[in-house]
Amino acid sequence: MKKLLSLLTCVVAAPLAAGDFSEGSKAKGWGLEGEQKALFEAKVVDVMCELTGDCPENCADGKRQFGLLRSADDVLIFPMKNGQRSFYGAVDDLAPFCNQTVMVDGLLIDNPELGAKNVFMVQFVLAADMEKPAKANKGTKVWAKRHPEAKGKGPWFRRDPRINAIIAEEGYLGLGLEVDKEYAEENF
Repeated sequence: MKKLLSLLTCVVAAPLAAGDFSEGSKAKGWGLEGEQKALFEAKVVDVMCELTGDCPENCADGKRQFGLLRSADDVLIFPMKNGQRSFYGAVDDLAPFCNQTVMVDGLLIDNPELGAKNVFMVQFVLAADMEKPAKANKGTKVWAKRHPEAKGKGPWFRRDPRINAIIAEEGYLGLGLEVDKEYAEENF
């Protein structure tokens, strides 16, 4: 495995110096404005720990946002999405690797007009002890195990008890049930 990581490091070493991390990437493009395929080595970190020094044991059991501290330049990259089509974060895919250095492959978003800088959509993760990269697609399966009471058809977020509780209290717009009612009467 170390040979593979060394090879991957050598393959991307020249592009890294120039800020181009695309060489060797197997990521699938999504046609997003500002997306670039990116393969790089990084340490998986608890973002709150990295920024404030508040570092609970066991990386807070995956209950906080993870970041990728890129080895080439010590830039903190924010993996906001995994490789699934539905919008699902990358925490469940990265939690097993917290405080480890891994190779990640995905789409790096850099779009100043949208305010997106160093946002990453991780599609694959490769740790030193792995034969081949793992797909970053655990989100909905892990969610289903955590919420067996929410079985059913349709998108997971329509059945999530946490989301439904917030909607019941604050409305779909987050401005209160009365505002939702007024909006529906005016627009539907």
